[in-house]
Amino acid sequence: MAKNSKSLLISLTILFFITMVTSKSPNFSQNPSLQALGLNKQEKLSHLHFYFHDIVSGPNPTAIWAAQTPTSKKSPTLFGSIAMFDDPLTVGPERSSKLVGRAQGIYGSASQSEDALLMTMNLAFVEGKFNGSSLSVFGRNAVVEAVREMPIVGGSGVFRFARGYVQARTLKFNATSGDALVEYDVFVFHY
Repeated sequence: MAKNSKSLLISLTILFFITMVTSKSPNFSQNPSLQALGLNKQEKLSHLHFYFHDIVSGPNPTAIWAAQTPTSKKSPTLFGSIAMFDDPLTVGPERSSKLVGRAQGIYGSASQSEDALLMTMNLAFVEGKFNGSSLSVFGRNAVVEAVREMPIVGGSGVFRFARGYVQARTLKFNATSGDALVEYDVFVFHY
């Protein structure tokens, strides 16, 4: 009788493992069709040009220091300081020119030896064919260089699956107030 029980237990164990191996379980990953994602169109390259107004002074700043360590203020680069921003993006360099979007994100002083920021931001557009769409930018911004390049790592809306880069050029910087005007050229592949 023990021999029959042992055989039955072995048979049930084998049956259990066969069932586990051959049964369908939910997939962790799939290969959806491009058409199902609305990506059956040919990829386009767009060039966007606008001005970024980083205003840290006055009664209505668009960028504020959110965190600083006790040593940040002693550092010549403000190393470790972190700011949040919701900066207007305009068609022209004048603050009063047409608003096309907002740059919303975080920048932090990431270098102990030079003025270089780690920037993570969304360029959220409110005008024209890109209204309601956004681009995600994440990269190093060495603010004293004439031209800086930061990668586009994604986007939403029209810019879903976007990739490309941003070039930033500081046109004005007020060392007393900290306010800056930066020209942006954006080159982005999207569907």
